[in-house]
Amino acid sequence: MDLILWRHAEAQEWPEGDPRMRTDLERALTSRGERQAARMAQWLDRQLPGSARILSSPARRCEQTAQALERRFRICNELAPGATVAQLLELAQWPQGKSPVLVIGHQPTLGQAVAQLLGLPGSDFALKKGALWWLRSRERDGERQTVVVTVQSPEML
Repeated sequence: MDLILWRHAEAQEWPEGDPRMRTDLERALTSRGERQAARMAQWLDRQLPGSARILSSPARRCEQTAQALERRFRICNELAPGATVAQLLELAQWPQGKSPVLVIGHQPTLGQAVAQLLGLPGSDFALKKGALWWLRSRERDGERQTVVVTVQSPEML
């Protein structure tokens, strides 16, 4: 199974006390973030099979990142800021799922998921805004392994 973790692109700062923005979920992408999302989506569209499930946090910045891909996606409250790695993996059906799953979400959850799946020490692992990690679960010699397929950053495309 393939699991692609895509951190939302650059978003507006959260101006606490601004009556126009009631929650963190309302933060939108900046113009730079829109360019990051478009660049990554263009690359991802060429790589991602049509059978892939696409799951997004309900945060506006994640929805906008997902929309750049111009494919159908599902908004999942379980992926909102503060989600746990367990929630993410259960939703993605990792590692038993049959089709690839693209998850568009937040730090620190995405970084914690990468650290856990790769067996890295500690849980503070940062993913750059707009970047993605493509992981694959496979069985080798009777053991389940997680393999890094690719790591992409919009600035490198």
